[in-house]
Amino acid sequence: MFHIFKSLSLFAFSAILVASIGLPSQAADLVHEVKLGLLHHDTGGLWSGTNRESGVDLNLEAILEPSTAFLSGTVRPAVGASLNSGGDTSKAYIAARWEKDLTDDVQFALGVGGAVHNGNTKLTRNDRKALGSEVLFYFPFELSYSYAQDKSVSLFYDHVSNAWLASPNEGMDTLGIRFGFSF
Repeated sequence: MFHIFKSLSLFAFSAILVASIGLPSQAADLVHEVKLGLLHHDTGGLWSGTNRESGVDLNLEAILEPSTAFLSGTVRPAVGASLNSGGDTSKAYIAARWEKDLTDDVQFALGVGGAVHNGNTKLTRNDRKALGSEVLFYFPFELSYSYAQDKSVSLFYDHVSNAWLASPNEGMDTLGIRFGFSF
């Protein structure tokens, strides 16, 4: 039953993000920016160490209003989903995102949040991660370059794991490029 809930959650998050792209005038009050990206799935050699899964993730994210000033930057809520092209683990997430302008054109962001996924919690196949828990911590990092007033391109990385609150805790990393469209 929980797997059906997770699949529906991933679909709902994706539908909300796609709808916000198609309705910019109505979304402008709620959505600050929409990000669309292609990410290498389960990248090895990073925080989680190893990779088992394959494919490319289509990433959709809405960075929401309102914002709060914090430590010379801005904190905004973000909601998104990464859908795997190979049928491996997909995830939906929500996070608090801290953004900081490094220059007029370069921004840095990091965040913390939670994610749900449709992957395995225990090791049942050698080509699938054992994530240990159905709910995971979510940590994104992003370096963006604004090439127009309302457009950006960025290098994006995220990590999900259960932080050893459950066993196993293989964790998963994704790395790729995202394009941003501000309202």
